[in-house]
Amino acid sequence: MICVTHDQVEAMPLADRIAVLRDGKPEQAGSPAELFEHPNSLFAAGFVGSPKMNLLTGAFATAHGYTTLGIRSEHLEVRDGGPWQGEVPHVEDLGSDHYLFVEIGSDEPVIVRRPGKANIPVGTQVSLAPLPGHLHRFDADGSPIR
Repeated sequence: MICVTHDQVEAMPLADRIAVLRDGKPEQAGSPAELFEHPNSLFAAGFVGSPKMNLLTGAFATAHGYTTLGIRSEHLEVRDGGPWQGEVPHVEDLGSDHYLFVEIGSDEPVIVRRPGKANIPVGTQVSLAPLPGHLHRFDADGSPIR
């Protein structure tokens, strides 16, 4: 069966295989896990996942030697001594999860997904650490660097 949808929350649990289209052309195809864990372009990385993958650009990314760094919100930990520091300008309470928005010097705040209550008020300075093996690197063309 083929199902066409823009709703990835619907597609991810139902599909054996997913094709991500961009301007009517295939961008990436594979299992939901393959698309989520190994996006083959910036477009696929930013499209698959809820919330979308944090795509860190600008001076922050170039300071780390890349055009774009990608990290999913659930692959970031608030941890003392983490390598990335910033302030929390916004917190979203979703009931079972909280999203912390953290300004770390990238072009946009990163989103950190935390289960349960965040207990981190707006204005707090935090340190973040990406979980090992979950940082995605992209070149100027938007292709992954593996």
